[in-house]
Amino acid sequence: MIELKNTVKKFDTYTALDGVNLKIEKGTAFGLLGSNGAGKSTILRLLSGIYKQESGEVLIDGEPVYDNISTKEKVFFINDETVQFGGYTLKALKDYYKSYYSNFSEEMFEELRQRINLPLNKKINTFSKGMKRQAIVIIGLACRTDYLLLDEAFDGLDPTMRIIVKKMLIDAMLDRQLTTVISSHNLKEINEVCDTAALLHNGKIIFSREIDSVMTSVHKIQVVFPKNADGSSPEYTKEQFTAEGLDILHFEKNQSIYYIIAKGEMQELEKFFAPKNPVLIELIPLSLEEIFIYELEVLGYDSSEIN
Repeated sequence: MIELKNTVKKFDTYTALDGVNLKIEKGTAFGLLGSNGAGKSTILRLLSGIYKQESGEVLIDGEPVYDNISTKEKVFFINDETVQFGGYTLKALKDYYKSYYSNFSEEMFEELRQRINLPLNKKINTFSKGMKRQAIVIIGLACRTDYLLLDEAFDGLDPTMRIIVKKMLIDAMLDRQLTTVISSHNLKEINEVCDTAALLHNGKIIFSREIDSVMTSVHKIQVVFPKNADGSSPEYTKEQFTAEGLDILHFEKNQSIYYIIAKGEMQELEKFFAPKNPVLIELIPLSLEEIFIYELEVLGYDSSEIN
């Protein structure tokens, strides 16, 4: 498995990761979510051995990563940039990585290459952005590592190419229990590919849970309460509900209808409001993107800047 234990990474005076604890089980499709500068790419570079942490531990299968050749051979990192490969042909790039990864499969490489019809002997700087991403993905899969790390894996790909890349990843995950860690701003794609995700903000982990669990633990509540004896509408405040134990991410009122985003299972939330005898209550599941936005709003982040 992958483990970060009290991991701190700094760049001069800037703290990119601030005491991060994270565990990623083997065979998991794991998503790293967060705004720009949250620490997603830093985690991937620590796991691939590019960076060394200032303190704490970065472990893969119980072994430290940095300067550990045997551990690094278990990992393939696909950066969000491909400019460094521009001078290579696909064949030359394949041969370069084959020299470092002893489990490299020529058969798998050729099968994937033919599936997407990439030319072997043209320089990669002549490829489109989507073709460049496909090229490094098929090489990464052909290296047959235990862990595949992808930074903004689907950024810039057209819809057809996104489907092709996703299918290649999912096939590898199913075939050989490949552990995949994907950093992305696109929550819809994380939701489609990953079964577990962590949300980062300012170098800290806000949550790390199974996505199904995340999506069933936050709800939008629309509720109307019975009028007072004098015909007026009752007035409840966010502070009042919070004092009574409701974990609120967002609260507003429009005339007699309260709109509340709160953490909790559906049955727990219904039980909370039942003593107030609501005349109308509706609990609506939220998308992963909505949960992401409301979680960050609580932390003071401007949700209008979130993609």
